[in-house]
Amino acid sequence: MKRAAGTPPVRVPLGDRLVAAAYSVGWVVVRRVPERLAAWFFRLLADYLWRKQGTSVRRLESNLARVVGGDPAGPVIRELSRAGMRSYFRYWMEAFRLPSMDRDRILSKTRAVDGEFIFDNIDKGRGAVMALPHMGNWDLAGAWLAHKGYPFTTVMERLRPESLYERFLAYRQSLGMEVLPLTSKGGGSAMAFGTLAKRLREGRPVCLPAERDLTASGVEVDFFGAKTRMVAGPALLAIQTGAALLPAVLWFEGDGWGIRIYEEIPVPVEGTRQEKVAAMTQTLASVFEKGIAEHPEDWHMLQRLWLDDLEPRPVGAP
Repeated sequence: MKRAAGTPPVRVPLGDRLVAAAYSVGWVVVRRVPERLAAWFFRLLADYLWRKQGTSVRRLESNLARVVGGDPAGPVIRELSRAGMRSYFRYWMEAFRLPSMDRDRILSKTRAVDGEFIFDNIDKGRGAVMALPHMGNWDLAGAWLAHKGYPFTTVMERLRPESLYERFLAYRQSLGMEVLPLTSKGGGSAMAFGTLAKRLREGRPVCLPAERDLTASGVEVDFFGAKTRMVAGPALLAIQTGAALLPAVLWFEGDGWGIRIYEEIPVPVEGTRQEKVAAMTQTLASVFEKGIAEHPEDWHMLQRLWLDDLEPRPVGAP
């Protein structure tokens, strides 16, 4: 699209340009080197950042301590956070290589537990909302679902700069996903909810990350013994369209991947819409607790999540 005459060019901050350039190099280079070499390099990078124990690592340790208990600075959590950083960087290594990854490998190396909860609903013409936390490799799980013959729709945050967002958009579309922007270029709503509802009424699957929404529109839930907010969208979509709400968790399993689909969370018979959304989202949080507790090293939560962590912290605190 050409810029209108007299309109000043959009200045992209240097930091955003450097981030976009780093991702571009990753997509070009990482897929071209031997996988064992790429895995070694990303593991080395993960260990380096883990030893530095910067803000993101300390936040990960604080979050993991809520999941398994213990001192965030203790040896148990330190070792778990090391595994967590390796898991997180494995995700990125695979993300850069995924567009050229063999379809048969994705299908044969993915172990799906109770995948029929998805397939049975879709095969009967009923939409399904898969709600999942940020675990394992969600892009590969999406490619697996598409390769099984069930292409789906999801949403994605609009990244900065726009060139990086467009690169991620093309990447996920190449894996068989329909990707909707969460916000418009101007920062307002992109009206993704209406399109998601339409897809569900057509009997198609929708996949949504669901364990973090710290905005005022998030639904307050109990999660590992403390309050946080989770997105209302999955429950709202199920209520409005009649689609099945199916929690899912992901993890790494050797050189392959694990997926578990849980039983449908039913819409409560009684209560206002708001009360139904709250009840369903709390059930979703409880299911996530089980999946994350079973695979804590594969939960990639390097940001603040619980409401009491949002209170002012001393300088230097994660």
